[in-house]
Formats: sequence, structure tokens, C-alpha cells
Amino acid sequence: MVKIEESWGRQLAAEFEQAYFQQLAAFVRQEYAAGPCYPPGSKIFNAFNTTPFDRVKVVILGQDPYHEPGQAMGLSFSVPEGVQLPPSLRNIYAEIQQELGTVSPASGDLTRWAEQGVLLLNATLTVRRGQAGSHQRHGWETFTDAAIRILAQQRDHLVFLLWGSYAAQKAQFIDPQRHLVLRSAHPSPLSAYRGFFGNHHFQLCNDYLTQHGLSPILW
Repeated sequence: MVKIEESWGRQLAAEFEQAYFQQLAAFVRQEYAAGPCYPPGSKIFNAFNTTPFDRVKVVILGQDPYHEPGQAMGLSFSVPEGVQLPPSLRNIYAEIQQELGTVSPASGDLTRWAEQGVLLLNATLTVRRGQAGSHQRHGWETFTDAAIRILAQQRDHLVFLLWGSYAAQKAQFIDPQRHLVLRSAHPSPLSAYRGFFGNHHFQLCNDYLTQHGLSPILW
């Protein structure tokens, strides 16, 4: 039985019954039994468990969990308290500071965002130690695409922050008349200067939420 927050469990119940998910679950169990995988098993559905379906206001899509020890915690771009900030997260903080004038925290734990309604969702929810992308194309993408579709179809006035070409592909599931879809380059050091810096996504996000009677995110 998948341990996932109740409201998400209801929304995704049909996915859990499908053959692809049964195969995915068997693959993940086998991988975790064979050697270190991340995040810890209890954190695989952390994004869903921390941000219930009806409380989602913003979606930030990542691609893959961090694949080194102690980093992945089931929230895209987030690392546990006390862990050094990864380069992409440093750039995210730099953009927030530039846009909003706030001082970036020392902690890379983004649970505080998730608790405010920011769904920090990776397209693939698990990974083998030291092997980026090792659990891609085993079914996770089908599952997380379903979550994005359900949100886009059943909720209104959400903000989708799609950074990089991979995340941008998910825009096909989202009605831009019903939601705010913001796209830019990825915050990684390889691409941040090609359009992530200066994208104003955090201010635009909060402006949109405020316009629709929702409280802004304290980034």
C-alpha cells in the first residue's frame, strides 16, 4: 500500500491500480534492496505529503532527485538543514534576493515553501546513488504527469514554474487561460545566465496569487 497524503491518494487512486505503477513499484523495491537509493523510502512521496492537493498554489518542477548521500529529501531543489546549498538552489536564492530584496537563508530546506502550498515535484521520484537519471523511464514520469494533469484540470489559478526545456514540456498539460505558466532557462550554473536570472518569476507568481485573492508565498 502506497503511503501518500489522503487527498492525493484519492486523486491518484486510479494510477496506483495501473499495470505501469505495479511494475514501477516492483522496480523501486528491487533497486532499494540492491543498494543505496535516494531519497529515503519514507520521503519518496514527501512533496505530496507536505502539500495536500487542495492546498497547492504553485508547482515547481524538477527532473531528478539529488543522487549523493544526504541530499535528497523528496522535494525538488531542496536539501536537508545543514547540507551545503547545491548550485541550482544558490542561483534560485540569488534571483529571489535580486527580485524581492530579501536576505537568502542559510538553510536549503524548502519545507517552508511546501507548507505554504508550493508543490516541489520531481518528474522522477527516486534515483540510484551516484547515477543521475538512473530511475528515469521506469514509470515515474507517467505518474507525475498524471499529478500535473489532475491539478491543471481540477484546480484554478495555479502558478506553474517551468525551468529548463524538460520542465517546459509539461506546459502541454496546462491551460494558460486557467493558470499562470512561467517558463525560463534552468537555474543550473550551465544555463542560469541564459534567462533564469532576471526572469522575475517569484514576483510574478506572488502578483498573480494576490490578484486572485490568495496569499503570496513568503519566499
